[in-house]
Amino acid sequence: MPTDQVIIAGGGIGGLGAAVMLAQRGVRVRVLERAPEFGEVGAGLQLAPNVTRLLDEVGVLEKILPLSLAPSRLVFRNAASGEELTHLDLADARERYGGPYLVLHRSDLLRALLEAAEAEPGITLHTGHHVSGVRDRGEDVVVRCDNGAEFTGELVVGADGLHSTLRAELVDDEPICSGYVAYRGAVPVEDVDRRSSLDDVAVWMGPGLHLVQYPVRAGRLYNQVAVFRSQEYLDGEQDWGTPEELDRTYAGMCAGVRGAIPSLRRDNRWPMYDRRPIGTWTKGRITLLGDAAHPMLQYLAQGAGQSLLDGVALAGPLSGLGDGPWSAGDLARALEVYERERVEFAGTVQERARTWGDIWHVDDHVSTLLRDEVFRSRDIHDYHLVDWLYRPVDEPTLPTSTTPPAGGVS
Repeated sequence: MPTDQVIIAGGGIGGLGAAVMLAQRGVRVRVLERAPEFGEVGAGLQLAPNVTRLLDEVGVLEKILPLSLAPSRLVFRNAASGEELTHLDLADARERYGGPYLVLHRSDLLRALLEAAEAEPGITLHTGHHVSGVRDRGEDVVVRCDNGAEFTGELVVGADGLHSTLRAELVDDEPICSGYVAYRGAVPVEDVDRRSSLDDVAVWMGPGLHLVQYPVRAGRLYNQVAVFRSQEYLDGEQDWGTPEELDRTYAGMCAGVRGAIPSLRRDNRWPMYDRRPIGTWTKGRITLLGDAAHPMLQYLAQGAGQSLLDGVALAGPLSGLGDGPWSAGDLARALEVYERERVEFAGTVQERARTWGDIWHVDDHVSTLLRDEVFRSRDIHDYHLVDWLYRPVDEPTLPTSTTPPAGGVS
């Protein structure tokens, strides 16, 4: 009988979240993280009510609340003119959706998940273990690491991100470069010429670009993300999306946007990639979650949240299998339940994130006029475009409208 029931490759937000949810249901878990320590790259993170409800259920929400803020509004502005076009009222998110809308630092959420994992006796954590391959033997699965370690389990879960090793066991595809690049970071709030209220998540939309601003770390830090379409990429330059191109791209925007750009860190940049949705995340005793399963562009602020939803959807059917050993048939049926709940819905979020980005970044005059007029004419008390994503339902319902919801961005 395998020592482990579930082996998770990847100790990011999705991997640790799944480990906690599985262990709380009595499943024994081993987490293999390739880095020398558990940590998150990046800065700010938005957690919508569909995710904070879940974190409340597993006892993590209370750990992150002291370092989080609940913004009052998600505000959309024209980045060139500075005009406020519309906003989504977030103040009553808990009453409407059963959970608050929060902003926080990514590392604060990861730390809370790590503490929860360390408190679970059914979880074994390893760092410095890069999963290099797996062997499904039918009755169990063997996981190999670059450092020579091997582990045997009932199931291996690939939570190893955009460049997943385990995804290659299921499908022969590659990440798709969007041609956009992001500069992001959180700096002391007093160091930013902030043009937005600290009660707001501000989204400035411009031609082939956008800027997002909101406070994190209980208001001590200010998170900013500048994203733009790189002409250098389109021209075939090897070194594209450079700091010089960042400055050139934003030079024609309004004073509020221009004033934010100098405070962005220039020593790191994130080219933006996703992949196309796939019809299954499972092959035998291998399954995927998070960015390994459904890497998405950031325009709905749902990447981390969807990975956490994967974890709870996986924990339910697996916990019903008991102590094991898990037969191939029983495991297959459990994973069918997992996929039925998550694959189509997560794929829809992937596709709609792309569409939402296209709307933000229109760059011809007529399209900009039409977009801004649609935003201006929206009833600020109309939630039907986000209800499909945020509302508490046992079975998520796919949206019937082709119009993307007014979601946020990390």
